[in-house]
Amino acid sequence: MVTLRFVSIIIPCRDEEKFIGNCLDSIVANDYPNDHLEILVIDGMSNDGTRSIVEEYKQKYSFIKLLDNPQKITPVALNIGIKNANGEIITRMDAHATYEKDYMSKCVKYLGEYEADNVGGTMITIPRENTFIGRAIVSALSHRFGVGGSVFRTGSKEPRWVDTVFGGCYKREVFDKIGLFNENLVSTQDMEFNQRLRKAGGKILLHPEIVSNYYTRSDFKSFCKNNLRNGIWAIYPLKFVDHIPVSWRHFIPLVFVSGLIGSAVLSAFSHVFLCLLLFIAGSYALANIYFSFKISAKERDFRYLFVMPIIFATLHIIYGLGSLWGAIKLLRK
Repeated sequence: MVTLRFVSIIIPCRDEEKFIGNCLDSIVANDYPNDHLEILVIDGMSNDGTRSIVEEYKQKYSFIKLLDNPQKITPVALNIGIKNANGEIITRMDAHATYEKDYMSKCVKYLGEYEADNVGGTMITIPRENTFIGRAIVSALSHRFGVGGSVFRTGSKEPRWVDTVFGGCYKREVFDKIGLFNENLVSTQDMEFNQRLRKAGGKILLHPEIVSNYYTRSDFKSFCKNNLRNGIWAIYPLKFVDHIPVSWRHFIPLVFVSGLIGSAVLSAFSHVFLCLLLFIAGSYALANIYFSFKISAKERDFRYLFVMPIIFATLHIIYGLGSLWGAIKLLRK
């Protein structure tokens, strides 16, 4: 039996008219009692129809509220939500996602059952547009070769303690203990917060019964831009915090790209570095082709064998270049 505790759901959003309705529908349809729930949509002054859509839901459901975020960035929205929340439990949700019917009740259940400080689950990645390239991008973002040890993306058969989760369902006292989200971090603010939480002795649980569906960018240009941005903000937060803000796995693309560039430059002076360059590039190419072949066989579509190596390489190299640029920005400062 789930102990009923009042829950505040915080949804940062900006220009999300294509997704916010489905997101709210999935939350309203959850099996958690509405009289123990409030939904705070914090809007970054949207220029599309997002606000009017949320206003319609406000008229229909008294537990939905719309708050303004004049600064338009995610950590500010999260903090506005937390400061205005009435819940004993605070859950962050994403406007680009929908949530299974038992999502909220499972979060509350396992938050108490495991005595965790933050609980999340498996994020099923779905392309925003059901194109072949969109499906290939999803395959890369859901595969261990693509995203490493990001368990909420790759999935888990058993509950496990992790370094971060998608969204997150927090005990209210967590924010009293370690503070709010860092408003200097345009991106990766959730990972930095969870690193801070773990450093303070907090525990983060991933439970596979908690399931959400996330609609990711499905065109190649947006995929590249997002990887570059993520790479920059894996390193650049070091300007604002005095601890490593992300998991060590986020530095692997930086090491990979730096190794390629460094050995390529130094190979002009020594055959040793040429051999190192060939070893790094060759090992990566073999691994890339191997996992691309497995995906192609699983999907029973030979096209993946030709496209996945490009998608994987784009994911890793552009992310690594972003991290390198982030490091250069840090040194310049």
